[in-house]
Amino acid sequence: MDFRAFTQTHVYEKQSAPKEKDKSSIQCLECYDRNVYIGTKDATVQHLMLPSSTNGDQSPGQSKTREGRTRKLGSNNPITQLRVVPLFNHLLVLWDRSVTALNMFSLEPVPGLKKIQHVSLFEVSDSLLAAQVACVEMVTSSSRRKVIRIHVVGVDRWDVVKEVPLLHDPVALAVDGASVCVATSDRYLLCDIRTGSSEELFPHSHSRQRVFVISVGRGEFLLNGPESLGMFVMKTGICQRPPLQWPQEVLAARVCFPYILTLQPQVLSVYSMVDQQRKQTVSLSGAKGLLSTSDGVLVFTERDIFSLRLVPMEEQIQALVRHERVEEALLLLDGVQGRRPLDSYKELQNAITCLAGFVHFCQEGFSEAKDLFITGELDPREIIRLYPDMQSCLSEDFQSQLDQVNKGRDLQVLCQEDRNTFHHYLAFLGDFLRAVKGTEQGLKCSTEVDCALLRLYVELGDTENLQQLVAFPNECRLDHCVPVLEQHNRLFALGSLYQCHGNLLDAIKTWVKIADGFHKDPSCSDVYGHIVWTLSQLQDEDAVWKFADWTLQKNQEIGVQIFIKRPPDDRFETQDVLALLEKYPQALLLYLEFLIYDLNSEEERHHTCLALAYVTQMLRNEEEADLRKTRGKLQQLLWESKFYDVSTVYERVKSANLHMEKAILLGRAGEHSQALQVLVHQEVDFQAAEAYCCRAAQGRDSQFRQTLLLTLLQIYLSSEELTSAAVDLLNNNPRVFAAEKIIQLLPDSWSIQLVSQFLVGSLRETFHQRRMSRLQKALGQVELMRHKVIWMQASKTTFRLDRGKKCKVCQRDLAEPQFACNLHGDLMHTSCTGFSSP
Repeated sequence: MDFRAFTQTHVYEKQSAPKEKDKSSIQCLECYDRNVYIGTKDATVQHLMLPSSTNGDQSPGQSKTREGRTRKLGSNNPITQLRVVPLFNHLLVLWDRSVTALNMFSLEPVPGLKKIQHVSLFEVSDSLLAAQVACVEMVTSSSRRKVIRIHVVGVDRWDVVKEVPLLHDPVALAVDGASVCVATSDRYLLCDIRTGSSEELFPHSHSRQRVFVISVGRGEFLLNGPESLGMFVMKTGICQRPPLQWPQEVLAARVCFPYILTLQPQVLSVYSMVDQQRKQTVSLSGAKGLLSTSDGVLVFTERDIFSLRLVPMEEQIQALVRHERVEEALLLLDGVQGRRPLDSYKELQNAITCLAGFVHFCQEGFSEAKDLFITGELDPREIIRLYPDMQSCLSEDFQSQLDQVNKGRDLQVLCQEDRNTFHHYLAFLGDFLRAVKGTEQGLKCSTEVDCALLRLYVELGDTENLQQLVAFPNECRLDHCVPVLEQHNRLFALGSLYQCHGNLLDAIKTWVKIADGFHKDPSCSDVYGHIVWTLSQLQDEDAVWKFADWTLQKNQEIGVQIFIKRPPDDRFETQDVLALLEKYPQALLLYLEFLIYDLNSEEERHHTCLALAYVTQMLRNEEEADLRKTRGKLQQLLWESKFYDVSTVYERVKSANLHMEKAILLGRAGEHSQALQVLVHQEVDFQAAEAYCCRAAQGRDSQFRQTLLLTLLQIYLSSEELTSAAVDLLNNNPRVFAAEKIIQLLPDSWSIQLVSQFLVGSLRETFHQRRMSRLQKALGQVELMRHKVIWMQASKTTFRLDRGKKCKVCQRDLAEPQFACNLHGDLMHTSCTGFSSP
């Protein structure tokens, strides 16, 4: 594999006489800092001192491993285990089924620490006791009994403090704090050295595979499980990582986070704990075992020791990136951050995330690419620069950080050869830039983002997004964007861009050219309406006056909205507006309506001008429907307004054929008789005359209405031609006219039959009123009688007023001779009667 997680160095070769090679072969190793201890087959302990650097870059002239002291323990039984106790400078040796303590540097026996005999296995625990008191814990398994023992080791003594019985002899064990994981002949167990309790995990195939237990740290163990699975088990008995599939002939394994190294007869394999995949293989013929160190592992054969040192994480991640294995790089980075925090973690994560985004980008995985670019805080300019015709959006001082590696497809070629695919890339650019616009990521280069979006929307013909961009605050450069919009005839958007950047006159001039037909831009169907709305919201009065005439000449009804639709706190002087609108009668009428009906103006000249404007409009040749509508407005104004000059308006209408209006004006002047004469003789509209009486009497007493109708009747009676109108008036209003008065006014020539309907109705009304009066009088008498009965009943009742009697309302004593009583017989002060309940 091209990727290397570890670098290999040959650090030591044991020199022995040919006849002694087999006897002095290496059996086990122990290491602390630069000190390495070798246990040999002939019961010899040898101390080595490694050079300060053991990486693979060492030249032959650099320092080499130095041999220290050597100690022969006795007979030729092999040394099976070595463990250091740095707290006391002890080196513990398992030899000849006994644990012996030597000094780490002199290799002399430690006085006071006698051999612990009958031991098959042992491990030293990194217990919390070591940090609190001057002692450590050691776990041993007995070679005679099925137990494990816990020892407390001091500087000059060790004592057994507990025994934990087992059902089978242990063949491997590992310690992590208070937890011991034991492999017996057929299964794995978890034991708690504090409580002595044990828990079965799962069986194994000791006959077909090497059984071992390794402490991973943080309460976790690595076991060689069934079916050649590397099983991670927590001290709670649960697995938090997926198992690792490794070969059946694994001899040993060690953990150097985030990797697991497994030793086979001819090769050492490196697996990742992050994704359980094999990352590296190292050929090592004849290797016998592994030993973990602070920065890697030591591998030993019978004669040699090799160092596999962990390559710094930054270098590993960068190597994966160079090989475009960005997903692996991200997994590795996230996996090690929790255990080995990197100073450059954030920068590395962002860089790798962005590179992963470029991989998806090239494969048209646009959704994933966008998410990764945003997560990786990619400078949006790095994407913009990939697109042809977009480089002009970038500032001259921009320097790409990705120039050293080509991370994108050649979009220039794609643009020419496959427009459909290139269109998808353009759509992605829009999605990405919209997502970062306004965020911290996009604000760093907001000008470039907005310029690129504008050019993109023009290219895609995206009118909606283009207008939204230019109509709201943006950082588009005018020197770049104006030519683009002009070239593509996007003049409406150009005007909006001018407006957004404060160039109001240029904006309106641009739109005026469209409205006048000098330019065509189908993106806006009502440019004129937009101009009017803009002018109505514009605070620059000079600009409004500059375009007011053009607006009104185009359409008076719409153009006048530049004055009507203005914000309440930004309206123009009314007199100035009226002076301008004198040339535009329709606009003047609408503006006057706005003043009176919306702003509730009470100025006489406004009401008078509006009435005259209605008259002027009616006198023009208009369609009948519009004439009826305008006349209705005029009549409503004449009836309801109290502020216009009656004489001025009357002078205008008296010569016109507007009889109803004349009548209203005469009535407003108090000339009701003349008004009715006009309606009867000039307008010849009897219904209108009767309606006039009702309308003029609104808000007045019934006597006034009766007077008006009586006047109208007299007008009818003055002419024989109006007899039928008089009869209809009487028949329609029998309740208004009193029969005794009307009979005296009627001509002698009228017959009873002619006015019989009126007479019947009038008499019925008279009888009805008389009966209602009698009924009301009777009801009043009944009510009076009821009160008299209540009074009589109350006056015949005897009340006893004893000492201490209290008022029902205020609860104070009744101490005066006067008192009151309610309908329930409760007594109270006369002053409390207003507060009593019924």
